[in-house]
Amino acid sequence: MSGSPVKRQRMESTLDQLKQFTTVVADTGDFHAIDEYKPQDATTNPSLILAAAQMPTYQELVEEAIAYGKKLGGPQEDQIKNAIDKLFVLFGAEILKKIPGRVSTEVDARLSFDKDAMVARARRLIELYKEAGISKDRILIKLSSTWEGIQAGKELEEQHGIHCNMTLLFSFAQAVACAEAGVTLISPFVGRILDWHVANTDKKSYEPLEDPGVKSVTKIYNYYKKFGYKTIVMGASFRNTGEIKALAGCDFLTISPKLLGELLKDSTKLAPVLSAKAAQASDLEKIHLDEKAFRWLHNEDQMAVEKLSDGIRKFAADAVKLEQMLTVSSDWAALGNVTCSKVRPQLKLWGPFEVPLTCYPVRGLPEPS
Repeated sequence: MSGSPVKRQRMESTLDQLKQFTTVVADTGDFHAIDEYKPQDATTNPSLILAAAQMPTYQELVEEAIAYGKKLGGPQEDQIKNAIDKLFVLFGAEILKKIPGRVSTEVDARLSFDKDAMVARARRLIELYKEAGISKDRILIKLSSTWEGIQAGKELEEQHGIHCNMTLLFSFAQAVACAEAGVTLISPFVGRILDWHVANTDKKSYEPLEDPGVKSVTKIYNYYKKFGYKTIVMGASFRNTGEIKALAGCDFLTISPKLLGELLKDSTKLAPVLSAKAAQASDLEKIHLDEKAFRWLHNEDQMAVEKLSDGIRKFAADAVKLEQMLTVSSDWAALGNVTCSKVRPQLKLWGPFEVPLTCYPVRGLPEPS
Protein backbone atom coordinates (compact mmCIF):
# COMPACT_ATOMS: atom_id res chain seq x y z
CA MET A 1 0.00 0.00 0.00
CA SER A 2 2.81 2.42 0.82
CA GLY A 3 4.17 2.17 -2.72
CA SER A 4 0.95 3.18 -4.44
CA PRO A 5 1.23 6.98 -4.00
CA VAL A 6 4.80 6.89 -5.30
CA LYS A 7 3.71 4.91 -8.33
CA ARG A 8 0.89 7.33 -9.04
CA GLN A 9 3.28 10.28 -8.73
CA ARG A 10 5.69 8.74 -11.23
CA MET A 11 2.87 8.19 -13.69
CA GLU A 12 1.65 11.79 -13.49
CA SER A 13 1.90 13.30 -16.94
CA THR A 14 4.09 16.27 -17.72
CA LEU A 15 0.92 18.11 -18.72
CA ASP A 16 -0.65 17.54 -15.31
CA GLN A 17 2.56 18.67 -13.61
CA LEU A 18 2.66 21.81 -15.76
CA LYS A 19 -0.89 22.69 -14.72
CA GLN A 20 0.24 22.88 -11.09
CA PHE A 21 2.20 26.10 -11.67
CA THR A 22 1.09 27.40 -15.10
CA THR A 23 -2.38 27.95 -16.53
CA VAL A 24 -2.63 25.79 -19.64
CA VAL A 25 -4.54 27.18 -22.61
CA ALA A 26 -5.57 25.28 -25.75
CA ASP A 27 -4.51 26.97 -28.99
CA THR A 28 -7.15 25.70 -31.41
CA GLY A 29 -10.38 26.47 -33.19
CA ASP A 30 -11.35 22.78 -33.14
CA PHE A 31 -13.40 22.67 -29.97
CA HIS A 32 -13.85 18.89 -30.19
CA ALA A 33 -10.08 18.60 -29.61
CA ILE A 34 -10.34 20.44 -26.29
CA ASP A 35 -12.13 17.77 -24.23
CA GLU A 36 -9.13 15.47 -23.88
CA TYR A 37 -6.71 18.05 -22.46
CA LYS A 38 -9.00 20.00 -20.10
CA PRO A 39 -7.40 23.44 -20.48
CA GLN A 40 -8.48 26.46 -18.45
CA ASP A 41 -8.76 28.82 -21.44
CA ALA A 42 -8.57 28.65 -25.23
CA THR A 43 -7.21 30.90 -27.97
CA THR A 44 -8.23 31.22 -31.61
CA ASN A 45 -6.97 33.21 -34.58
CA PRO A 46 -8.02 33.56 -38.24
CA SER A 47 -5.73 30.72 -39.32
CA LEU A 48 -7.19 28.32 -36.74
CA ILE A 49 -10.78 29.30 -37.53
CA LEU A 50 -10.08 28.92 -41.25
CA ALA A 51 -8.77 25.39 -40.68
CA ALA A 52 -11.66 24.41 -38.41
CA ALA A 53 -14.33 25.95 -40.66
CA GLN A 54 -13.23 23.67 -43.51
CA MET A 55 -14.06 20.57 -41.45
CA PRO A 56 -17.43 18.96 -42.25
CA THR A 57 -18.07 18.79 -38.49
CA TYR A 58 -18.50 22.55 -38.34
CA GLN A 59 -20.53 23.09 -41.51
CA GLU A 60 -23.62 24.02 -39.50
CA LEU A 61 -21.74 26.89 -37.86
CA VAL A 62 -20.60 28.15 -41.25
CA GLU A 63 -24.15 28.02 -42.58
CA GLU A 64 -25.49 29.81 -39.50
CA ALA A 65 -22.90 32.58 -39.92
CA ILE A 66 -23.78 33.01 -43.59
CA ALA A 67 -27.49 33.18 -42.77
CA TYR A 68 -26.77 35.81 -40.13
CA GLY A 69 -24.83 37.98 -42.56
CA LYS A 70 -27.61 37.79 -45.13
CA LYS A 71 -30.26 38.58 -42.52
CA LEU A 72 -28.53 41.84 -41.62
CA GLY A 73 -28.48 42.77 -45.30
CA GLY A 74 -26.65 45.70 -46.82
CA PRO A 75 -23.84 45.58 -49.38
CA GLN A 76 -22.31 42.14 -49.99
CA GLU A 77 -19.04 43.27 -48.40
CA ASP A 78 -20.85 44.13 -45.16
CA GLN A 79 -22.79 40.87 -45.20
CA ILE A 80 -19.57 38.88 -45.47
CA LYS A 81 -17.90 40.93 -42.73
CA ASN A 82 -20.86 40.36 -40.42
CA ALA A 83 -20.83 36.65 -41.25
CA ILE A 84 -17.12 36.45 -40.35
CA ASP A 85 -17.70 38.16 -37.00
CA LYS A 86 -20.60 35.83 -36.29
CA LEU A 87 -18.53 32.77 -37.22
CA PHE A 88 -15.77 33.77 -34.81
CA VAL A 89 -18.33 34.22 -32.04
CA LEU A 90 -20.07 30.93 -32.83
CA PHE A 91 -16.77 29.08 -32.51
CA GLY A 92 -15.94 31.00 -29.34
CA ALA A 93 -19.33 30.19 -27.81
CA GLU A 94 -18.90 26.49 -28.50
CA ILE A 95 -15.39 26.52 -27.04
CA LEU A 96 -16.69 28.21 -23.88
CA LYS A 97 -18.98 25.22 -23.33
CA LYS A 98 -15.83 23.11 -23.00
CA ILE A 99 -13.69 25.27 -20.71
CA PRO A 100 -14.17 27.04 -17.36
CA GLY A 101 -12.21 30.15 -18.32
CA ARG A 102 -11.99 32.54 -21.25
CA VAL A 103 -11.68 32.34 -25.00
CA SER A 104 -9.63 34.74 -27.11
CA THR A 105 -11.26 36.07 -30.29
CA GLU A 106 -9.19 38.06 -32.75
CA VAL A 107 -9.93 41.35 -34.47
CA ASP A 108 -9.22 41.38 -38.22
CA ALA A 109 -5.47 41.84 -38.72
CA ARG A 110 -6.16 44.19 -41.64
CA LEU A 111 -7.14 46.78 -39.03
CA SER A 112 -3.77 46.55 -37.24
CA PHE A 113 -2.85 50.19 -37.92
CA ASP A 114 -6.28 51.73 -37.30
CA LYS A 115 -6.95 52.22 -33.58
CA ASP A 116 -10.53 53.41 -33.91
CA ALA A 117 -11.48 50.59 -36.29
CA MET A 118 -10.02 48.00 -33.91
CA VAL A 119 -11.97 49.46 -31.00
CA ALA A 120 -15.20 49.43 -33.02
CA ARG A 121 -14.66 45.85 -34.23
CA ALA A 122 -13.83 44.65 -30.72
CA ARG A 123 -16.98 46.23 -29.32
CA ARG A 124 -18.98 44.59 -32.10
CA LEU A 125 -17.60 41.16 -31.21
CA ILE A 126 -18.42 41.69 -27.54
CA GLU A 127 -21.96 42.73 -28.52
CA LEU A 128 -22.37 39.51 -30.51
CA TYR A 129 -21.22 37.49 -27.51
CA LYS A 130 -23.71 39.40 -25.35
CA GLU A 131 -26.49 38.49 -27.80
CA ALA A 132 -25.43 34.86 -27.33
CA GLY A 133 -25.78 35.23 -23.55
CA ILE A 134 -22.03 35.32 -22.88
CA SER A 135 -20.50 37.89 -20.52
CA LYS A 136 -17.58 40.00 -21.72
CA ASP A 137 -15.67 38.75 -18.67
CA ARG A 138 -15.26 35.41 -20.47
CA ILE A 139 -13.80 36.98 -23.59
CA LEU A 140 -10.33 38.24 -24.45
CA ILE A 141 -10.17 40.37 -27.58
CA LYS A 142 -6.98 39.70 -29.53
CA LEU A 143 -5.25 42.68 -31.11
CA SER A 144 -1.99 42.95 -33.03
CA SER A 145 0.75 44.51 -30.89
CA THR A 146 1.34 47.49 -33.16
CA TRP A 147 1.44 50.90 -31.47
CA GLU A 148 -2.12 51.46 -32.69
CA GLY A 149 -3.21 48.04 -31.45
CA ILE A 150 -1.72 48.65 -28.02
CA GLN A 151 -3.51 52.00 -27.76
CA ALA A 152 -6.75 50.32 -28.86
CA GLY A 153 -6.23 47.80 -26.07
CA LYS A 154 -5.69 50.59 -23.57
CA GLU A 155 -8.93 52.31 -24.63
CA LEU A 156 -10.94 49.09 -24.58
CA GLU A 157 -9.71 48.21 -21.09
CA GLU A 158 -10.10 51.67 -19.56
CA GLN A 159 -13.26 52.95 -21.24
CA HIS A 160 -15.25 49.82 -22.04
CA GLY A 161 -14.10 47.19 -19.54
CA ILE A 162 -13.15 44.85 -22.38
CA HIS A 163 -10.24 42.51 -21.66
CA CYS A 164 -7.53 42.33 -24.32
CA ASN A 165 -4.95 39.78 -25.42
CA MET A 166 -2.11 41.45 -27.33
CA THR A 167 -0.79 39.08 -29.96
CA LEU A 168 2.03 39.00 -32.53
CA LEU A 169 4.39 40.20 -29.82
CA PHE A 170 8.07 39.71 -30.65
CA SER A 171 10.00 42.60 -29.10
CA PHE A 172 10.76 43.85 -25.62
CA ALA A 173 9.47 47.25 -26.74
CA GLN A 174 6.06 45.75 -27.50
CA ALA A 175 5.98 44.06 -24.10
CA VAL A 176 6.88 47.26 -22.22
CA ALA A 177 4.26 49.29 -24.10
CA CYS A 178 1.60 46.67 -23.36
CA ALA A 179 2.46 46.71 -19.66
CA GLU A 180 2.22 50.49 -19.55
CA ALA A 181 -1.14 50.32 -21.37
CA GLY A 182 -2.49 48.04 -18.64
CA VAL A 183 -3.87 45.35 -20.94
CA THR A 184 -5.06 42.09 -19.42
CA LEU A 185 -2.73 39.68 -21.22
CA ILE A 186 0.07 39.48 -23.77
CA SER A 187 1.01 36.59 -26.05
CA PRO A 188 4.77 36.76 -26.74
CA PHE A 189 5.63 34.30 -29.50
CA VAL A 190 8.32 31.68 -29.00
CA GLY A 191 8.45 29.45 -32.07
CA ARG A 192 8.35 32.20 -34.67
CA ILE A 193 11.32 33.88 -33.00
CA LEU A 194 13.18 30.57 -33.19
CA ASP A 195 12.20 30.22 -36.85
CA TRP A 196 13.72 33.61 -37.66
CA HIS A 197 17.02 32.83 -35.96
CA VAL A 198 17.29 29.44 -37.65
CA ALA A 199 16.61 31.04 -41.04
CA ASN A 200 18.84 34.10 -40.58
CA THR A 201 21.83 32.96 -38.53
CA ASP A 202 24.41 30.19 -38.74
CA LYS A 203 23.05 28.45 -35.63
CA LYS A 204 20.39 25.91 -36.60
CA SER A 205 19.57 24.21 -33.31
CA TYR A 206 19.22 25.32 -29.70
CA GLU A 207 18.88 23.74 -26.30
CA PRO A 208 15.54 24.78 -24.77
CA LEU A 209 16.96 27.28 -22.27
CA GLU A 210 19.07 28.88 -25.03
CA ASP A 211 16.19 29.06 -27.50
CA PRO A 212 15.90 32.76 -28.47
CA GLY A 213 12.11 32.61 -28.18
CA VAL A 214 12.34 31.13 -24.69
CA LYS A 215 14.88 33.78 -23.68
CA SER A 216 12.60 36.54 -24.98
CA VAL A 217 9.60 35.36 -22.95
CA THR A 218 11.79 34.83 -19.89
CA LYS A 219 13.03 38.43 -20.08
CA ILE A 220 9.49 39.76 -20.46
CA TYR A 221 8.20 37.64 -17.58
CA ASN A 222 11.04 38.77 -15.30
CA TYR A 223 10.47 42.43 -16.21
CA TYR A 224 6.76 42.23 -15.48
CA LYS A 225 7.23 40.47 -12.16
CA LYS A 226 10.13 42.63 -11.00
CA PHE A 227 8.20 45.84 -11.53
CA GLY A 228 4.80 44.61 -10.42
CA TYR A 229 2.84 44.74 -13.66
CA LYS A 230 -0.47 42.87 -13.46
CA THR A 231 -0.59 42.01 -17.17
CA ILE A 232 -0.56 38.23 -17.66
CA VAL A 233 2.30 36.75 -19.70
CA MET A 234 1.09 33.90 -21.93
CA GLY A 235 3.83 32.25 -23.98
CA ALA A 236 2.59 31.22 -27.43
CA SER A 237 3.66 29.68 -30.74
CA PHE A 238 5.66 26.64 -29.68
CA ARG A 239 7.66 24.38 -31.95
CA ASN A 240 8.40 21.61 -29.45
CA THR A 241 7.72 20.54 -25.87
CA GLY A 242 11.25 21.52 -24.85
CA GLU A 243 10.30 25.18 -25.24
CA ILE A 244 7.21 24.63 -23.11
CA LYS A 245 9.13 22.89 -20.33
CA ALA A 246 11.73 25.68 -20.34
CA LEU A 247 8.93 28.18 -19.59
CA ALA A 248 7.26 26.16 -16.83
CA GLY A 249 6.08 28.62 -14.22
CA CYS A 250 5.08 31.30 -16.75
CA ASP A 251 1.63 32.71 -15.97
CA PHE A 252 -0.09 31.07 -18.94
CA LEU A 253 1.07 28.98 -21.90
CA THR A 254 -1.14 28.46 -24.96
CA ILE A 255 -0.36 25.13 -26.60
CA SER A 256 -1.52 23.36 -29.75
CA PRO A 257 -3.43 20.06 -29.44
CA LYS A 258 -0.46 18.22 -30.97
CA LEU A 259 1.94 19.39 -28.27
CA LEU A 260 -0.69 18.98 -25.55
CA GLY A 261 -0.93 15.36 -26.65
CA GLU A 262 2.84 14.92 -26.40
CA LEU A 263 2.87 16.42 -22.90
CA LEU A 264 0.00 14.16 -21.86
CA LYS A 265 1.93 11.07 -22.96
CA ASP A 266 5.16 12.29 -21.32
CA SER A 267 5.84 11.62 -17.64
CA THR A 268 9.16 13.45 -17.28
CA LYS A 269 9.53 15.16 -13.92
CA LEU A 270 8.87 18.88 -14.27
CA ALA A 271 9.72 21.77 -11.97
CA PRO A 272 9.07 25.51 -12.35
CA VAL A 273 11.76 27.38 -14.26
CA LEU A 274 10.24 30.86 -13.95
CA SER A 275 9.05 32.43 -10.70
CA ALA A 276 8.11 35.88 -9.46
CA LYS A 277 10.62 35.51 -6.64
CA ALA A 278 13.54 34.72 -8.96
CA ALA A 279 12.54 37.63 -11.20
CA GLN A 280 13.38 40.08 -8.43
CA ALA A 281 17.05 39.19 -8.81
CA SER A 282 17.17 40.09 -12.50
CA ASP A 283 19.30 43.09 -13.55
CA LEU A 284 16.55 44.60 -15.70
CA GLU A 285 15.90 48.33 -15.34
CA LYS A 286 12.51 49.96 -15.70
CA ILE A 287 11.94 52.02 -18.83
CA HIS A 288 9.14 54.23 -20.16
CA LEU A 289 8.13 54.34 -23.82
CA ASP A 290 6.14 57.04 -25.56
CA GLU A 291 5.25 56.50 -29.21
CA LYS A 292 8.55 57.80 -30.61
CA ALA A 293 10.63 55.74 -28.17
CA PHE A 294 8.51 52.66 -28.83
CA ARG A 295 8.89 52.89 -32.58
CA TRP A 296 12.64 53.38 -32.34
CA LEU A 297 13.26 50.55 -29.86
CA HIS A 298 11.04 48.16 -31.79
CA ASN A 299 12.70 49.17 -35.06
CA GLU A 300 16.10 48.30 -33.59
CA ASP A 301 15.00 44.65 -33.38
CA GLN A 302 15.21 43.35 -36.95
CA MET A 303 13.64 40.01 -36.06
CA ALA A 304 10.65 41.65 -34.37
CA VAL A 305 10.04 44.09 -37.22
CA GLU A 306 10.07 41.30 -39.79
CA LYS A 307 7.99 38.84 -37.77
CA LEU A 308 5.34 41.40 -36.79
CA SER A 309 4.79 42.49 -40.39
CA ASP A 310 4.93 38.89 -41.59
CA GLY A 311 2.42 37.79 -38.94
CA ILE A 312 -0.01 40.56 -39.81
CA ARG A 313 0.21 39.67 -43.51
CA LYS A 314 -0.41 35.98 -42.83
CA PHE A 315 -3.38 36.55 -40.53
CA ALA A 316 -4.77 39.06 -43.03
CA ALA A 317 -4.35 36.56 -45.86
CA ASP A 318 -6.22 33.92 -43.87
CA ALA A 319 -9.00 36.41 -43.17
CA VAL A 320 -9.32 36.91 -46.94
CA LYS A 321 -9.40 33.13 -47.48
CA LEU A 322 -12.09 32.81 -44.85
CA GLU A 323 -14.14 35.44 -46.67
CA GLN A 324 -13.62 33.52 -49.91
CA MET A 325 -14.70 30.31 -48.24
CA LEU A 326 -17.92 31.86 -46.98
CA THR A 327 -18.50 33.42 -50.39
CA VAL A 328 -18.16 30.14 -52.27
CA SER A 329 -20.30 28.38 -49.65
CA SER A 330 -23.26 30.63 -50.43
CA ASP A 331 -25.04 32.31 -53.33
CA TRP A 332 -22.76 35.34 -52.86
CA ALA A 333 -20.35 33.50 -55.17
CA ALA A 334 -19.78 34.57 -58.73
CA LEU A 335 -17.25 33.02 -61.11
CA GLY A 336 -16.51 35.35 -64.00
CA ASN A 337 -19.89 36.18 -65.51
CA VAL A 338 -21.52 33.05 -64.08
CA THR A 339 -23.24 33.23 -60.70
CA CYS A 340 -23.14 29.92 -58.85
CA SER A 341 -25.75 29.12 -56.23
CA LYS A 342 -23.85 26.07 -55.06
CA VAL A 343 -20.09 25.73 -55.22
CA ARG A 344 -17.54 23.94 -53.13
CA PRO A 345 -13.96 24.96 -52.38
CA GLN A 346 -11.01 22.97 -53.59
CA LEU A 347 -8.42 23.21 -50.85
CA LYS A 348 -4.76 22.54 -51.52
CA LEU A 349 -1.92 22.91 -49.07
CA TRP A 350 0.59 25.32 -50.56
CA GLY A 351 3.29 25.95 -48.01
CA PRO A 352 2.68 26.08 -44.25
CA PHE A 353 0.26 29.02 -44.38
CA GLU A 354 -1.15 29.13 -47.92
CA VAL A 355 -4.50 27.47 -48.62
CA PRO A 356 -5.74 28.92 -51.94
CA LEU A 357 -9.42 28.49 -52.72
CA THR A 358 -10.68 27.52 -56.17
CA CYS A 359 -14.44 27.43 -56.85
CA TYR A 360 -16.06 24.42 -58.51
CA PRO A 361 -19.78 24.09 -59.26
CA VAL A 362 -21.20 21.04 -57.50
CA ARG A 363 -22.50 19.60 -60.74
CA GLY A 364 -20.60 18.92 -63.92
CA LEU A 365 -17.06 18.68 -62.57
CA PRO A 366 -15.20 15.71 -61.11
CA GLU A 367 -14.12 15.67 -57.50
CA PRO A 368 -10.92 17.70 -57.03
CA SER A 369 -7.92 15.47 -56.38
